[in-house]
Amino acid sequence: MYAIPLADDAELRPLEPWQAAEFLAHIDRARPNTDPWIPWASRSTDLASARATLQGYADRQATDTGRIYGIWRAGTLVGGVMFVHFDTASGNCEIGVWTEAAGEGRGLISAAVRHLLDYALIERGMHRVEWWTSTRNARSRAVAQRMGMQLDGVLREYFPHNGIRHDKEIWSLLAHEWAKQRAADTSDA
Repeated sequence: MYAIPLADDAELRPLEPWQAAEFLAHIDRARPNTDPWIPWASRSTDLASARATLQGYADRQATDTGRIYGIWRAGTLVGGVMFVHFDTASGNCEIGVWTEAAGEGRGLISAAVRHLLDYALIERGMHRVEWWTSTRNARSRAVAQRMGMQLDGVLREYFPHNGIRHDKEIWSLLAHEWAKQRAADTSDA
């Protein structure tokens, strides 16, 4: 197994079905941050459903259509990032994130998203990364903005979740835009 350092005490690793108990405990701690926005988190309420969530992503990874990774801080799962969709034929993918309070305010989500952007846009040659978020989710919007994504538009009352129809913002970043940002980051170092 591999781990990518995100900070002195944090790392990014694959999140797999055998980790369902740890994942469920984390999601239970993260519910205030996840339930308003993430349908699979609301459905991951016991060991079987948590394992099913992770198995769904394992199946997507096996077909190269999605992946899920956890963020561990000081040995505890505190959040994660994922390729919700990964379509190599079209060159488009979508990144999603979540965290619990113990993973907030340390730049871990941003660091993990940068790794996924590098993987998708540089290593895999994808053309476009999307970021879908509820217009009510200011923290998610802030991550998209920090990554240099552009707001493509808003789908009004697009998604029903927890009895509320959410407007969905769609943000995107193109490969040439990311390459330009990475080149600027390197020249500033």
